[in-house]
Amino acid sequence: MSRDAYHHISKPPAAGAPVVFAFHGTGGDERQFTDLIDQILPEAGIVSPRGDVSEHGANRFFRRKTEGVYDMADLAARTEKMTGFIRAHREANEDAPVYGLGYSNGANILASVLFETPGLFDKVVLMHPLIPWSPAPNPGLLGRRVLITAGRRDPICPLPLTETLAGYLESQGVAVDLQLHDGGHEIRQQEIHAIAAFLSPDPVSA
Repeated sequence: MSRDAYHHISKPPAAGAPVVFAFHGTGGDERQFTDLIDQILPEAGIVSPRGDVSEHGANRFFRRKTEGVYDMADLAARTEKMTGFIRAHREANEDAPVYGLGYSNGANILASVLFETPGLFDKVVLMHPLIPWSPAPNPGLLGRRVLITAGRRDPICPLPLTETLAGYLESQGVAVDLQLHDGGHEIRQQEIHAIAAFLSPDPVSA
């Protein structure tokens, strides 16, 4: 798959710094999280694609039939395409750690890629994901590290489904950090703090 499969923006990483793939929410674009990543990891590389599905003019990464009901055939095809795009950029930065960060629809496509090809990422941040299907077991998820952030009163991504996702990942041997706030679908400052801590460089053992 070509590195240009999506309209995207990219920035190369400094030596030893990670590359962060960023995935916007419905109606966002490729610039939604670039400033955040620059603030948290100023030396990191960034690859941020724009969703190639339009829902009444709003950018998305895959089609849905109604709110919370996905076109699963389209999701499978878009997941395959995104996997190829990520792999091509990862191969171009083969010495860099690779992180994924997605919000809402962006978190959902990121999660779908993770379920199918977990080895693409070293760390993954899923902000307000909605996974209304049961992913198949995947031994490759063992040892992966995932931060999930969500609102307890999120009307779009209900808390029970968020907890089910966390439980599935834990059952596959993923190190899951679940961070909840008392609001809804909005991103709150405590989430930003949790993301910064999670993506910060790991301590070097003596």
